Amino acid sequence: MESRLNYFGHPLAAKVLKHINSAGKAVSDSALPAVTQELVKIRASQINGCGFCTDMHTKDAALAGETPQRLNLVAAWREATVFTEAERAALELTEQGTRIADAAGGVTDAVWANAAKHFDEEELVALLSLIAVINAYNRINVINQQPAGDYQPGQFG
Repeated sequence: MESRLNYFGHPLAAKVLKHINSAGKAVSDSALPAVTQELVKIRASQINGCGFCTDMHTKDAALAGETPQRLNLVAAWREATVFTEAERAALELTEQGTRIADAAGGVTDAVWANAAKHFDEEELVALLSLIAVINAYNRINVINQQPAGDYQPGQFG
């Protein structure tokens, strides 16, 4: 499979990605736990069918020490016992925030309240921003049919 165009090599894309990357850096530097950040990126990428981002973030999470068991269970987090209550709240917010078009009301008050029980205001801002940023990356890669599987951890950092 080949991408539809060389998006990552295009000068206009470089300008766009500079801003998305800056937003991503602000989130990664926030108080939101790094483990939670990777779980959110993986789950949104799975939902959106973004093989490139799923490949990237599972590899990055594994390199950072995430266990194969937890990585294998992200897609089935509701039935898995290996995630903390805070991680579960973040994953649920990620799902509803990613599937906005599938839910007439968007993110429910109950899901938001549950996340607010586990994260302070700065972490909630980071979590909400992270969900938006990873969804932007997912859409770029899915629309462009960016091939997955060749990512090497740290390749973009």
